[in-house]
Amino acid sequence: MVLPHLENILFIDIETVPEAASFDAIDADMQQLFTEKTAYQRKNDSTPEEFYNKAGIWAEFGKIICISVGYFASISNNRQFRTTSFYGEEKKILQDFSNLLSTKFHQKDIVLCGHNIKEFDLPYICRRMIIHQVAIPSLINAMGKKRWEVKHLDTMEMWRFGDYKHFTSLKLLCKILQIPTPKDDIDGSQVAHVYYVEKDIDRIIIYCEKDVVAVAQIILRLKHLPLLEPTEHLSV
Repeated sequence: MVLPHLENILFIDIETVPEAASFDAIDADMQQLFTEKTAYQRKNDSTPEEFYNKAGIWAEFGKIICISVGYFASISNNRQFRTTSFYGEEKKILQDFSNLLSTKFHQKDIVLCGHNIKEFDLPYICRRMIIHQVAIPSLINAMGKKRWEVKHLDTMEMWRFGDYKHFTSLKLLCKILQIPTPKDDIDGSQVAHVYYVEKDIDRIIIYCEKDVVAVAQIILRLKHLPLLEPTEHLSV
């Protein structure tokens, strides 16, 4: 596979949490629907109330609290990787992200890149956009498109090399490629606690942006290019 030029790649990552702080905070219909949805995963080992902390993995029961993006820029012939994040009220996060794709990154040669974005991040974003009635930018909308028409790079899929039974976490991939881990503070299982209990969105933003940088580092490895130095990364 021929990878696009670095300047044509927009790296993304999202962080999600259950839509409410607890199972008791959602209405009776949603409680029943969540109970039915998770019956197989729970297998009688836990109650819906106990399992609700995992609700953020489903777009129907969760919400997006942060979208981080990153891109390479050339500044005076020096390489620089810039990241920025959208956070706050979910509908505004989605609108701001949609506006970014429709304005600054609307060129036809822009490709989105992330780890497991084809199965998680992008479908999740599109579903939440529909729920909030936010227009889905064509760059992320895979509905009705043929596989070769979808301009998404997924580092998990790339690492499979056609082996669709193989799952490799971002943390493991960074370890074996000798890339600094983005999971040096929290991991995905702790995001809901940090959001609802600690109420520390800044910590989550930092974590999300680290994932974006890590995916960019993987692409650099695949291109046989030097990794980013701390001085080459700018959060804006």
